[in-house]
Amino acid sequence: MIDEVLQQAIDGDVNKIEKLCSVVARKLLDRHEYADRTEVFMRSEYMVKRETPVSLTACDEVVKVHARAVARRTFRSPIVRKSIGAEVTGMTACPCAQNIMKERADHVLQNLGVAQDQIEAFFNEVPMATHNQRGRGFLCIETDDDQDVDLEKIIWILKESMSAGIYELLKRGDEGAVVLAAHKNPRFVEDCVREMAKKVLAEFEYLAGDSVITIKQTNEESIHQHDAYADFFWLYDSNYEIFSLFPTCENQIIRVIKSIV
Repeated sequence: MIDEVLQQAIDGDVNKIEKLCSVVARKLLDRHEYADRTEVFMRSEYMVKRETPVSLTACDEVVKVHARAVARRTFRSPIVRKSIGAEVTGMTACPCAQNIMKERADHVLQNLGVAQDQIEAFFNEVPMATHNQRGRGFLCIETDDDQDVDLEKIIWILKESMSAGIYELLKRGDEGAVVLAAHKNPRFVEDCVREMAKKVLAEFEYLAGDSVITIKQTNEESIHQHDAYADFFWLYDSNYEIFSLFPTCENQIIRVIKSIV
């Protein structure tokens, strides 16, 4: 039965994974008259073509895609809600350790007789060392069935919300560019979540007020024996302001957790 319904959906005019979930959920509800609710989950891998920042070497990146649809029976037409999300990896640089190293470098340079304006100019060009994390960002947007969410925008938001992107293939010049970019853009785990939320507000301002946004970020620590995790869930409202370190929006707050491993 499920294979038949899935084949019917594939044979139709369906070109997005979340739309496929929606069509299958509707068809299953039609086939099972006793059911009040059907739910369909789908997971897939999406290949993204990329170029490294300096040598422009072509490489591929695998993005995990998550889709879901829920159809509920009513006295009229079924009500369908669908969601589309992605999980992307990147890197982050710790701001706290970087500030510690900057203070030490500043002290050493002053003792060597370097003028303060020259010290500041140096710091502007050469960010201090810090420890890094591999970050896994997740963003999912749930909407009514008649609304459309661009998966490419979701992936872009995730990539741009960490300190820097990572690549499968890197030449020496590329490695230097990636490390420099990350250290010029240090971010805590909650910073990544806040950046995602800001970009959702900017890129999806057309979403209805009952849209549900789910944001998660996990940073795999390098010098700690735990990982850092933050998440944020809210009903969409384009008037939200998300600027403070631990932003609160209509009693919604970013949750920051250190998970012991």
